[in-house]
Amino acid sequence: MYRIITLCILALMPLTTVFAQNKESDEYQSVTSEYSGNWRFRFGGYGEMYASWQDYGLNRWNGSTVGNSKKNHAKVVIPRFVLALDYKLSSKWILGAEIEFESGGVGTAYELETGTGSENGEYEQEFEKGGEVALEQFHITRLITREFNIRAGHLVLPVGLTNAHHEPTNFFGTTRPEGETTIFPSTWHETGISFFGTFGKRYTTFNYQAMVVAGLNPNGFSKYDWVKGGRQNLFEFDNFTSPAWIARLDYVGVPGLRIGGSFYYINDAGANADKLNTYTSLGKIPVTIWNVDGEYINKYIIIRGNIISGHVSKAAGITRINNSYSKLSPYGRKAPFASGALTYSVDLGVRVKSLVKIEKFPELIPFAHYEYYNPQQVMDEGQTADVRCQVSMWRMGLNWKPLSNLVVKADFTTRQIGTQKVFGTTGFNSENEFNIGIAYAGWFFKN
Repeated sequence: MYRIITLCILALMPLTTVFAQNKESDEYQSVTSEYSGNWRFRFGGYGEMYASWQDYGLNRWNGSTVGNSKKNHAKVVIPRFVLALDYKLSSKWILGAEIEFESGGVGTAYELETGTGSENGEYEQEFEKGGEVALEQFHITRLITREFNIRAGHLVLPVGLTNAHHEPTNFFGTTRPEGETTIFPSTWHETGISFFGTFGKRYTTFNYQAMVVAGLNPNGFSKYDWVKGGRQNLFEFDNFTSPAWIARLDYVGVPGLRIGGSFYYINDAGANADKLNTYTSLGKIPVTIWNVDGEYINKYIIIRGNIISGHVSKAAGITRINNSYSKLSPYGRKAPFASGALTYSVDLGVRVKSLVKIEKFPELIPFAHYEYYNPQQVMDEGQTADVRCQVSMWRMGLNWKPLSNLVVKADFTTRQIGTQKVFGTTGFNSENEFNIGIAYAGWFFKN
């Protein structure tokens, strides 16, 4: 199961000696270099849109043993439009913010009404418009040294490959990798504090991040998307009783190469529940998530690999309690919730322009992407996994970059349902689709 990722990581090592070039300065790899330059204020952002033609209607969930027959379905989507700004209050103090408009709407609001006691409330829902307007980032950074700096506020968590590099110019497909966006939030942002910096020189350079942020809430844990629904964003405040502890380390000593990993831990997620005594009968509910990912980019190729796994204790107990939710709860009764989830992926892209040696040849990058994910990879005793949660998929396509910060994408995706094999099937109809899209990311203005 881990063979593809292992081969990908091993393949990165000899490539670094073949294609590596001398680094101009240590600052090139420093995490504080993002604030370099003489600007005082900058404004920009990123956005993406795509159209999709599908020959299914989420056929795996219709309840049969094979899924639906082909049903032509097309849609057009604007997943997100993000505005970003940075302002240097001084050379050492920087204010940063990002506001995300998702699917063109303004979201759904929930309130927890207090009854006879603070733990006996009922959910009240106020539906407005589909989509969301969210504060994705809002933080103040204090630059101290190359090795140690502090950032406090609403932060993006560097867990997995896509969260840390979520701009649409950083991944090949018209949509973000499905595995990561299935098992936990993307983009995953929480409020807390971060310590970060760079240490080492030349070929021994490392970037690190250490965070303490609001932790997950098991009220939202579910069958189809594991802990994704546990992000605290429904109310005006986040419970901080049991915070999440996060660490990430990346090796960046060779130009174009980055190999790193992250670790996420909560001592007792149940303490973050909406109603304080919801999970006390289970005792503590630890949550652990880890990942290893890598990327290598040179003038000829782009290679990426990623593996993410995690474990939540007392999954059967969480399932039992979550099944008793009020019908007005914003959380669905999607059971059974699994104790473990898994996803891994591999990307390979070829930069044709560097191979053909033709002046003014467009920047074309044909790519192939393989991915496996399963939000029900490991079940507690007595629980049965839904085989339809297992997805093995290939995506092949072409990226055209007319500008360095603009990309036009086209890809074809095919998914095999209910199998852990790279090739093969269990009788479910495959899910196929064709997508085209356009995306951008960059700074519009600097002063």
